[in-house]
Amino acid sequence: MKRSKNYNEALSLYDKNKKYSPAEACELAKKTTKVKYDASIRVSFNLNVDPRQADQQIRGATVLPNGTGRSQKILVITQGPNMEIAKNAGADYVGDKEILDKIKGGWFDYDIIVATPDMMGELGKLGKILGPKGLMPNPKTGTVTQNIAQAVEEIKKGKVEYRVDKEGNINCLIGKSSFETEKLKENFEALLGVIVKARPAAVKGTFIQSCTISSNMGPGIKVDVA
Repeated sequence: MKRSKNYNEALSLYDKNKKYSPAEACELAKKTTKVKYDASIRVSFNLNVDPRQADQQIRGATVLPNGTGRSQKILVITQGPNMEIAKNAGADYVGDKEILDKIKGGWFDYDIIVATPDMMGELGKLGKILGPKGLMPNPKTGTVTQNIAQAVEEIKKGKVEYRVDKEGNINCLIGKSSFETEKLKENFEALLGVIVKARPAAVKGTFIQSCTISSNMGPGIKVDVA
């Protein structure tokens, strides 16, 4: 495969066979960013799990200590007094059953949905619309909750969701290339701690098979998680 000049320049800045410390990997991810915008910095874990087994389907959410640098439009689906609570907490859109009709009509001007349990019966009917887009709320990620204010505030602070795919990988945003290296490192270590704690009891041997940190259009920097 023919690589661009920028990509080849990025490759010359590090040893692709070496595993770097989290701080070094974060710094290199910043240096190997060749795009002209504030690139996202992401981490990718390859885990020794079998996602086909129910007890090895790792999924959840955590608030990164330094946020993600990305703003998200939040839609809260609830009713009664919770509607005012959601608005006061900073939700971008708030609605009840009426807003579900807008979604049926193809409205997607939001990045994440938070819902109270009493609305999941109606919201569940839109699974075929929201599911493929990754927008269906889930109790495991804290997006189905009675505590609407807390959920909205955590998302605003930099809450990220993680979920193992069918190949055993977890890919997650940890910040932007404009972040200080130390802040990226702190975000990485916070996420790493959560992933380690999520290790299924059935897993034997090395849990994290490999880990890389990269930027948009940049190469993956191997990380020594030991």
